[in-house]
Amino acid sequence: MADTLQPRDTKDVEAAVQWALGERKSIEIVGHATKRALGRPAQVDATLDLSALRGVTLYEPEELVLSARAGTPLAEIEALLAAKAQQLAFEPMDYGPLLGGAGGRATIGGVLAANLSGPRRIKAGAARDHFLGFTAVSGRGETFKSGGRVVKNVTGYDLCKLMAGSWGTLAAMTDVTVKTLPRPETEATVLVLGLDAERAGAAMAAAMGSSCDVSGAAHLSADLAVRASDDLAIGHSVTALRLEGVAPSVAHRKGALEDVLKPFGTLASLDAAQSQRLWRAIRDVLPFAPDGPSGQRLVWRLSTAPTQGAAAARMIAQKADAEFLHDWAGGLIWAALAPSDDAGAAAVRGAIAACGGHATLIRAPAALRAAVGAFAPQPDGLAALHKRVKEGFDPQGVLGPGRMWAGV
Repeated sequence: MADTLQPRDTKDVEAAVQWALGERKSIEIVGHATKRALGRPAQVDATLDLSALRGVTLYEPEELVLSARAGTPLAEIEALLAAKAQQLAFEPMDYGPLLGGAGGRATIGGVLAANLSGPRRIKAGAARDHFLGFTAVSGRGETFKSGGRVVKNVTGYDLCKLMAGSWGTLAAMTDVTVKTLPRPETEATVLVLGLDAERAGAAMAAAMGSSCDVSGAAHLSADLAVRASDDLAIGHSVTALRLEGVAPSVAHRKGALEDVLKPFGTLASLDAAQSQRLWRAIRDVLPFAPDGPSGQRLVWRLSTAPTQGAAAARMIAQKADAEFLHDWAGGLIWAALAPSDDAGAAAVRGAIAACGGHATLIRAPAALRAAVGAFAPQPDGLAALHKRVKEGFDPQGVLGPGRMWAGV
């Protein structure tokens, strides 16, 4: 077999894994490889390219359900949904631009395997919450199915939750089913200008605690704001709160939200088109793209309690030259750090140890990702559980060995 295997269907995937087992080879699973540079560098013998497994196999708009082969481009699915005024509510980000690749090449299988979620996660949940079912081939070379076409169909283990975020190290998904939801008629964004991160956290908390049904809450420094959108070339930091829905509701809630935010400072707003541009840039972390001023920086993704986001950023800034983009009302922090021997791991993980949560090294040279580890170190008990799960699905370590943690 060639170094790159390109199966046409589930049977071909099964045959490829069985070949790897028989030859004692290891393989990595990719769609369009937009996230290949994330995680520990893969040490594998062959690539299982699932990009030929594409096409929507079922779409019932009235039932809010869609099934597709794992290699189906996400852009193709989003266009189909938009034609029916629907969307993937978890708003999956596109890692391509942040990692130096082209945008618009992510696949639905890759999105679910990485459990990608965008700014709307604070309202709609993560990708895993919209993942209904799949067909996959395990590292044992066996095809299996889990879930179905409705939310309440799980008996026993909910394997969709396990596959979401497994990064292709447990099984090769060949077909997936997801929940779809109506697309908002319009949107608007209310801005609070000139706040520091701590005060912005308080403003976002007030907005999230109101009855305004905010679907996005982020904070950007003045420099990052203008990189995110030309509409924000205003010389001030920006704390952005998004509202979505039918036009009368958005207008009413915008007025109510402005009343909530007036005590925090000067307000401004973005119309629907401007709002869409801003939140797309926040979703894909475009201010830290390689072709911009932060292009040479190393990028970390921190997840913590929203009340701890500003404190975590402050602790990192005390030890490293860093820029921060705060999303999820302060619970998600994108940190761009100046290059260093440890990729800033001591500063980042020290902040996480103090504030809680976890951190992932997203963009760094392969040698640094191997040396410091891309994913958060696991406590002994969790590491033992992870090892048992890996051995259950992939006892010979055929699928992406070491992609997430060394020796696993």
